[in-house]
Amino acid sequence: MGRIKINLVNHVNHVKKMQIILASIREENMTVNFGYKNPIIPGFYPDPSICRVGEDYYLVTSTFEFFPGVPVFHSKDLINWTQIGHCLTRKSQLLLDKAGWSAGIYAPTIRHHNGLFYMVTTNVSIGQHLIVTAVDPAGEWSEPMLLTHGAIDPSLFFDDDGKVYFTSNGNGGILQSELNLNTGKFISEMRAIWPGTGGCYPEAPHLYKINGRYYLMIAEGGTEYGHMETIARSDSPWGPFESCPHNPILSHRSLACPIRCTGHADLFEDHTGQWWVVFLGVRPAAAYPPRYHLGRETFLAPVTWDENGWPVVYGGKHVELDMLVPTLPQFPVAPTPVRDDFDSEKLAMQWNFLRNPYEQDWSLIDRPGYLRLNGSEITLDICDSPAFVGRRLQHFDAVIRTKIDFNPKLNGEEAGITIYMNPTHHYEIAVRLNAEGKRSVFVRRRIGSLIAVVSEMVIPDGPLVLGMNTTQFNVEFGYEDVDGMFVAMANGETCYLTTEVAGGFTGAYVAMFATGNGKRSTAPADFDWFEYRV
Repeated sequence: MGRIKINLVNHVNHVKKMQIILASIREENMTVNFGYKNPIIPGFYPDPSICRVGEDYYLVTSTFEFFPGVPVFHSKDLINWTQIGHCLTRKSQLLLDKAGWSAGIYAPTIRHHNGLFYMVTTNVSIGQHLIVTAVDPAGEWSEPMLLTHGAIDPSLFFDDDGKVYFTSNGNGGILQSELNLNTGKFISEMRAIWPGTGGCYPEAPHLYKINGRYYLMIAEGGTEYGHMETIARSDSPWGPFESCPHNPILSHRSLACPIRCTGHADLFEDHTGQWWVVFLGVRPAAAYPPRYHLGRETFLAPVTWDENGWPVVYGGKHVELDMLVPTLPQFPVAPTPVRDDFDSEKLAMQWNFLRNPYEQDWSLIDRPGYLRLNGSEITLDICDSPAFVGRRLQHFDAVIRTKIDFNPKLNGEEAGITIYMNPTHHYEIAVRLNAEGKRSVFVRRRIGSLIAVVSEMVIPDGPLVLGMNTTQFNVEFGYEDVDGMFVAMANGETCYLTTEVAGGFTGAYVAMFATGNGKRSTAPADFDWFEYRV
């Protein structure tokens, strides 16, 4: 009973503390927010993990076959986030040569201990876990310490006695070993510590020490519509673990609601004493049949503790898109600019390559003020690295435009923009030479083994603005004529770019690309600017 009394006292003290903070904020005429919108990071940003350093919060997510790997976000209020870098920016840290689609980087965990940030993750394409460190999470991270242990979803826990525990999933449920971070060697036997509650695929473990007890939180049910989050506790990091009587503590299984597949969570306490959880979820474009193309996104919900010391997510209710709960004082951040003019010598944070890029395939300095793509023999249909620079599609309704200067010389040379899910599911609008050798703009759709050019028009020489208009259910393709009017050419359904149809774990990208379709292009494709408007 002593531990329960401590929890209740802490709760009362927290309420009083929040009242004092809110009163002081009102006296200074500051804005107090009592709500926020989910997801807090929209688009393909799955498997979130978070840590706090003072009043600053840092969050990372999975990236699979995209490079650089593991974006790092920063926030002061948990609602407004800014990407400040990537953990894996060098091929020596992240080897993705010819990685399969939905391979690469799975489920990172970020932690801070004794002035150092640690990020641990799995590169399934090489079958190893890796740990990188940084003093400044926005700067360069170390070369990786490679480990072989368990299967996927590794996590680090730093105990009060100086011991470090490495936890992952594996045969028999959740596995754990003690780890020497100086040598990268496991110094205890790998042990199965909890099988979960009976759901399939127990994974994504995180170990915490709260009020002197060890809490082990995991995901079960698979990262699909049966996804759920469960928790157990013990007096020892090795167990035996007692399952929470109201498991799962988070799940939207069997619900036809706007947010589905919730799970893969990370629990934390903010600097005021309030507890929260970040987790992944999806927003299907339609309730039935549910299909989502934006990918698994990052959500946030408050956590309280019941009289028996168990966490309760959002008061036991299902998490909503509009969360009407008290929040930290908010610190709005500058949004990502609508237009990128490619005036820098470095790509902006939102841009990614497919796998490790080939240096000769792209440049920001060959023609200053342009992104130049030199098409290689590699196409979008191959598990390799085509000349491809893309960003996540983060919203159902978006207007995408790019100005391209491309004059193909030979048949097979093409360049344009694609909405891309994987090598067998993508649509594009691009420029090429048609069968008569005339410069044309065309729309092509690939759905599995079905590949078809569905529209093609001859165009005059000179730069051209290509565009897509996306909605929940449809993508419209076209270009701008000499008067700046949008000429619609074709449409494609988003349902064929979804996980339910295309498979895998990623979300849709919109990208600039170029290819010679089996040989290197003789003509470069120069992109003057790229716009993404919500």
